Amino acid sequence: MTSAHPRANMPAHFGIRIVSAEKDKVLGEIDADERHLNNRGIVHGGAMMAFADDLGGTAAGLNIAPEMSTTTIESKSNFFRASPPGRLTAISVPLHVGRRTIVVQTQIFGADGKLAAMVTQTQLVIPRTPKK
Repeated sequence: MTSAHPRANMPAHFGIRIVSAEKDKVLGEIDADERHLNNRGIVHGGAMMAFADDLGGTAAGLNIAPEMSTTTIESKSNFFRASPPGRLTAISVPLHVGRRTIVVQTQIFGADGKLAAMVTQTQLVIPRTPKK
């Protein structure tokens, strides 16, 4: 397994876990609880998008040189079914790895194992900003 960045900030707050991370596939999970729900008691679409964006960004990051970084410049989500609280799992795979952009598709599965959402995002490849 290629090493992924440690969970911090928003991914840590949301409880996003990277189960495995390779250049061609990143698997993650999140235990959806009150933090992730909308007012109807189902997982908020924005929480699913944040989950997918984190995993997709991780997948993109595994496909670039160490002196480069990525940032999301486009994201499209399809929601197929409502997800109650519970363990969501996701698989992110790169569809295109280019010099300037990387396109990643993330499938999110509900606790019942059924496909709940699919997110396709484009990551811009940019030089890493030196830390001060």
